[in-house]
Amino acid sequence: MYDEAVTQYISGFEPDIRERLNALRALFHETLPDTEESIRYQMPAFMIGPKRYLYFAAYKKHIGFYPVYGMVALAPEIEQYKAKKAKDTLHFMHDQPLPLELVRQIIRYKTK
Repeated sequence: MYDEAVTQYISGFEPDIRERLNALRALFHETLPDTEESIRYQMPAFMIGPKRYLYFAAYKKHIGFYPVYGMVALAPEIEQYKAKKAKDTLHFMHDQPLPLELVRQIIRYKTK
């Protein structure tokens, strides 16, 4: 189900950033059709299990994706996106394609 607050969050960005955020949002709903979205900690949050969420947020140069701790099986794939000064964060730079298949794998992994 789409939440109006998430729609408002996304609408506050430039068209190219909105497109990227909407692609991530659609991917969550495609991968987990029953996911509930909301705004938590001032960013879009997607429920992936009882009391468990994944988040994304847009910034000037990247989209942050959180949290990605405990993902040993996907470590080689996520390594290139790991944020330099944050443990459990991935940065998807705006000047690079979104790794949508990797995000799909992360969503599935975190639902286990």
